[in-house]
Amino acid sequence: MDLSNKRILLIISGGIAAYKSLDLIRRLRERGAEVRPVMTAAAQQFITPLAVGALAASHVYAELFSREDEQDVGHIRLAREADLVLVAPASADLMAKMAHGMANDLASAVLLATDRPVLIAPAMNPKMWAAPATLRNVAVLKADGIRFIGPVAGEMAESNEAGTGRMAEPLEIVAAVLAILGETLKPLAGRTAVVTSGPTHEPIDPVRYIANRSSGRQGHAIAAALARLGADVTLVSGPVTIPDPPGVTTVHVETAQQMLDAATSRLPADIAVMVAAVADWRVASSVGQKIKKQPGEAPPPLMLTENPDILKTVGHHEKRPTLVVGFAAETQDVENNGRAKLARKGADMIVANDVSPGTGIMGGTRNRVKIISAAGVEEWPDLDKSEVAIRLADLIAAKLG
Repeated sequence: MDLSNKRILLIISGGIAAYKSLDLIRRLRERGAEVRPVMTAAAQQFITPLAVGALAASHVYAELFSREDEQDVGHIRLAREADLVLVAPASADLMAKMAHGMANDLASAVLLATDRPVLIAPAMNPKMWAAPATLRNVAVLKADGIRFIGPVAGEMAESNEAGTGRMAEPLEIVAAVLAILGETLKPLAGRTAVVTSGPTHEPIDPVRYIANRSSGRQGHAIAAALARLGADVTLVSGPVTIPDPPGVTTVHVETAQQMLDAATSRLPADIAVMVAAVADWRVASSVGQKIKKQPGEAPPPLMLTENPDILKTVGHHEKRPTLVVGFAAETQDVENNGRAKLARKGADMIVANDVSPGTGIMGGTRNRVKIISAAGVEEWPDLDKSEVAIRLADLIAAKLG
């Protein structure tokens, strides 16, 4: 899904997160959107109208009482000609104006005059976000039908400050825009999907287990991207520290056997995307008590047995999904290993990547993949995992017609 012929009115308010709006403009325009920027006076203290206008290929609107822009009641025209009004970043001050119906500058006047969907991406210090006044304003705005994306937790611009208040990343905001504008365009509506994500934990004893470094970010992002395209998605997640994606039914499991049982119980389905980094082996017989270290004695041997192959089971299942996508996490000979896995597992596509320690992919936020199918190999550039998910969901929708 793209944003061709969609007009986004981007309002940039003051805050250090305003620098992210430059990348946001680029991401929106990559997808075909026309971006019309509005900047508050405070925003211009952080980034310049020259930079914003150059990236947007558009005039930058900043003054409510501009003789040139207001000859035809420009703020009303801006408010009504957009398909969506996006505020990123949304400062506490601008949110307060919105909640109280103030219109003393161009940004707040446009927001009061629009009858289009409004999406805001708050960004502020964690204490400002948690302040009672801000919480009241958020409640008012949500009751008024304003959509929110973020804020998220993380490090702040201020030294030694952390908490909830960071603006959502540009690709997350783009995904939210796509979700809102695509509400009547759902290419996967009526389709069902099963996605596995994260690691598995195979117990050795009550306190120890075999695992890997998978964070679940890629699988969770794919589940969310499929749901945004209208699919009814079940996410089978191993133990992760990230939140469940919105719009998705999430089933939490620990072991490979539990993941297999949960995934196959959701069949038949139209789509299966097996992203989870499943442990290949488990202890043949785990014990019910902690294994104690004995002075002077060698550690007890661990007898391993092979775990069930979830992708292969799904790929050859009597209720096999129409489209089966597997992942191949490799450290060498990525393409050849991916091709071999495609044939062996009964998949329609393999998403292969190099997870060698130097890449930072396993457990990280970015990915570089090769899409391997009977038609050949397509290599994608280094991308945020959210972007990989969006592209893969679009590819799946295209293959299903």
